[in-house]
Amino acid sequence: MPSLKLFRKTSKMVGLPPGTPVYIGEKVAGEVKIRVMDYDETHFQEKEVKAIEECFPFKDTPTVTWINIDGVHQVDIIEKIGKQFDIHPLILEDIMNTEQRPKIEDLENYLFIVLKMLYTDNKNGEIQSEQVSLVVGPNYVISFQEREGDVFDPIRDRIRTAKGRVRRMGPDYLAYALIDAIVDNYFVVLEKVGEKIEDVEEKLVTEPSPQVLKEIHNLKRKLLFLRKSVWPLREVINILERGECSLIKKATIIFLRDVYDHTIQVIETTEVYREMLSEMIDAYLSSISNKTNEIVKVLTIIATIFIPLTFIASIYGMNFTWMPELEWPEGYHMVLVIMAIVGIIMLIFFRRKKWI
Repeated sequence: MPSLKLFRKTSKMVGLPPGTPVYIGEKVAGEVKIRVMDYDETHFQEKEVKAIEECFPFKDTPTVTWINIDGVHQVDIIEKIGKQFDIHPLILEDIMNTEQRPKIEDLENYLFIVLKMLYTDNKNGEIQSEQVSLVVGPNYVISFQEREGDVFDPIRDRIRTAKGRVRRMGPDYLAYALIDAIVDNYFVVLEKVGEKIEDVEEKLVTEPSPQVLKEIHNLKRKLLFLRKSVWPLREVINILERGECSLIKKATIIFLRDVYDHTIQVIETTEVYREMLSEMIDAYLSSISNKTNEIVKVLTIIATIFIPLTFIASIYGMNFTWMPELEWPEGYHMVLVIMAIVGIIMLIFFRRKKWI
């Protein structure tokens, strides 16, 4: 997929009634994969289901259920789970539209949270973006992803092995853990961007070139993309950690405050990197300008030296019968000596003025 594509076509939505689920995103050919993890402090089961109907019995169980859906391109699956879990049609529309900005909506019976999961492609080093939608209910969390593959494996391992608090806490803590995993991965992305910035900075110092400028603009584009994903997230976490949502328990709020701090760190680091790249562009332009000035200075000095020499040569190139030293055998050599003396004097003068 184009890694930093900021907007996709939304023309398919034009003229449709509000709440009409239409998939907007990159073309996906694979099947939708559904994985269910159901647990409490003493009980755990995990399975991959073939039909969405197999998830329906978990709606009213006393245990915590995590339903993860990889792929939001099949309308019938989204509509079925929306109908079973009483998800509003407008929310289903937002789930299938992968151009949503990070946001949160409190619909009393459940919370709807949209996040941007970022990671770096190991093949080309580009930043990949994927929308993750969370529906947090009284005893369940439903996560919708564009495709298979995420940063949630450590959470799955903690659930399987009963490590940490996740098995003892409710769905609000699970939602926190998913958000925390996404935010923590931003630091991984930023670290790789920082390494590239250091490499470009070294190239800028040793040998500034148009290719270096191109790399700087590419990095600025990546940071703009990252900023677009992170800035709205601060508001989402802020709403959650203020405790205004009834589904978020007080025991979870302190963990959300930690995520909020991490979000602020990501934002500040992003801004620092953007400022560094702006200064690098200024340094590149100054370097090119200085290099140009040096070239112009050398050419000016050469031209200045040859101006009097050209003047002397032009005088002796006139077609007059009478001219001093015109018929003197040593006149040619004398003129060359005069030219050399004039040139040497001008070089000494330039050197004393520290122009060269």
